[in-house]
Amino acid sequence: MKLYNQPAHVLHDMLVNKEITAVELVDSLFARMDEVEGKVKAYLTQTRETALAKAKAVDEKIARGEEISFLEGIPGAIKDNICTKGTKTTCASKMLENFVPPYDATVMEKLQAQNPTILGKTNMDEFAMGGSTENSAFYPTHNPWNIDCVPGGSSGGSAAAVGAGTAIWALGSDTGGSIRQPASFCGVVGMKPTYGRVSRYGLVAFASSLDQIGPVTRDVTDCAHLMNIISGYDKRDSTSINAEVPDYTKSLVKDVKGLKIGLPKEYFVEGMDEDVEKAVRAAIKQFEDLGAEVVEVSMPHTKYAVSAYYLIAPAEASSNLARYDGVSYGARVEGTDIVDMYKKTRSEKFGEEVQRRIMLGTYALSAGYYDAYYLQALKVRTLVKQDFDKAFEKVDVLITPTAPTPAYKIGDMISDPMKMYLQDICTIPVNLAGVPGISLPCGFSNSGMPIGLQIIGKPLGEETLIRAAYTFEQNNEYHKSIAPVGEAE
Repeated sequence: MKLYNQPAHVLHDMLVNKEITAVELVDSLFARMDEVEGKVKAYLTQTRETALAKAKAVDEKIARGEEISFLEGIPGAIKDNICTKGTKTTCASKMLENFVPPYDATVMEKLQAQNPTILGKTNMDEFAMGGSTENSAFYPTHNPWNIDCVPGGSSGGSAAAVGAGTAIWALGSDTGGSIRQPASFCGVVGMKPTYGRVSRYGLVAFASSLDQIGPVTRDVTDCAHLMNIISGYDKRDSTSINAEVPDYTKSLVKDVKGLKIGLPKEYFVEGMDEDVEKAVRAAIKQFEDLGAEVVEVSMPHTKYAVSAYYLIAPAEASSNLARYDGVSYGARVEGTDIVDMYKKTRSEKFGEEVQRRIMLGTYALSAGYYDAYYLQALKVRTLVKQDFDKAFEKVDVLITPTAPTPAYKIGDMISDPMKMYLQDICTIPVNLAGVPGISLPCGFSNSGMPIGLQIIGKPLGEETLIRAAYTFEQNNEYHKSIAPVGEAE
């Protein structure tokens, strides 16, 4: 058995039953990283020494007969825009290339209480701006199913690490699909929780009204366990929801009888890849066979969602990234005076995509254009949210493709931002509405690339999502498929 390909819940049981040691487990991950990380490039920073020390401490705890928590000794990885005390948090940007946070994000505090072994920080699109992880200031990450292809983005490093077996679980962040789309491309499970369900304290901000941290895992069971750990109210995050957190593992029920599933016709867009549509429609048929009721619904404002998002998100980014001015922290490029220093610092240390979005956002917020662009986008956002509200009056969940295509070749879209932006057509509305969504594997393209199924739920409806996703997963074998990277090539 290759330990690095096993989900966390299986490994936890093996540790408890003393079938393996935590050191053996982390060594298995190290060996896998040595084998494939040079091809995949999922990590920006590795923390091997502390991971090994943690594994040894867990083994000593087990030897003493003490109980261990679910994640204790289980190796995972953290997206590099989540603050980790004492470990670099770069956001894959030259601007924060040497930034070491003096504090942990709330999700890190919650994780540290579980005593996992953290293997490092994962690569991403710079400041989470992008859908392919090609916008990292350091190097692109490659898809473990085909290293010529992108892993998706912006949480591409997290999804590629789990897909490649160089992490058992990972955290990502999702602003317009940045967990779900790479999960789809890399053949893993990724969840974007309800906005406010998971604290954003310590998440480096891109678009504050859209960002949400979530889990990337090998299967739905691990996703439920991670949600138990990271969810909950946090007084340090003013947008955090003060609501009781259910035990999500109780939703791991293999039953969808009577579940009402909505099929939004606007999500099956013209130009969608044939293999994607075929796999998603086969999944829908399977849900019907399992006892779910499927009805078509209309969400007429979906076609405006991408346009609204690419005004709202850059506007918030323009505001959030104003703090990187070369004065208080982050990089500084000296200039002849303070204005020259600002210009040089931001020109040289921000990448092209980040500069593009800052300029778009600054323009949308400028005098004379605020009402014409930003305000109108907020109105469209309300209409998109109302589409979801109306749909959920009739159905329990919505099912769509996660992305309109499987993973594409590195370099294919990087020079055409509009083409790449349209890749987010199925995921962006979920962030605009603040509702939860999960992507899980539902098939493969003719070229052998994974295809993701997206299930969307009501606000705080993660339990229903997990039940639906778990039922589908347990009736298929897609989550057990292993990425071919590292095999004899």
